[in-house]
Amino acid sequence: MTDAPDRVPGTARFAAVLSLPTRPRDVPPGVDAGEFALALLEDTYEVVAGLELVTPALVLDPPDQPDAEAVTWPGTPIVREATLTGAFAALHALGAGSAALVAPDAPDLPPLLLGKLFRALGDAPSAACQAEDGTLVALAARLPLPDWLATALRDVDLDTPDALARLRAAAPRPGLMPQGPGWHRLRTPGDLRFLDPGLEGWENTRALLEGHPLGS
Repeated sequence: MTDAPDRVPGTARFAAVLSLPTRPRDVPPGVDAGEFALALLEDTYEVVAGLELVTPALVLDPPDQPDAEAVTWPGTPIVREATLTGAFAALHALGAGSAALVAPDAPDLPPLLLGKLFRALGDAPSAACQAEDGTLVALAARLPLPDWLATALRDVDLDTPDALARLRAAAPRPGLMPQGPGWHRLRTPGDLRFLDPGLEGWENTRALLEGHPLGS
């Protein structure tokens, strides 16, 4: 289900940030877990919203998340789907010929890395950006999804620790899911060490963490 006018599937590129259920977030002491999750989501959304020639979107499950919707720019497509396969299908129905699904906890993700995933789709049906912990920062694919990938995503999501290996194992031949440059996600307080105060962006996360050490 989507909140946007119907469009004919075509060649447009979409990048959608996921706001999906996750296990309780381990946050820095003194930081509200809900505020922290929302700050990460907003900063990650700002990354995809700033991409050129890419339509930003938000994927919600549960479907009613007014705070998450409030971080988006007017006119942003809102997809209400519980699975990655469903999210890709909904984006295809909105006109996407290719799409990237992005984890909600990568507030300092360089836009260039998403651009590399879309470029990789020129030679392969899918591409992935892996996180430091083995989960996925982003998964990009041509649409509609090939059958092997749609089937594999029934049991794999961005939080699966060995997601890339499992998706590659499901591919009928090597090379169908190249790996772009890796990045990191902020899933534990220890992950704050990855944040670079000199790197532009992640303003909401930066403000919320003011006065908190970023680790070493």
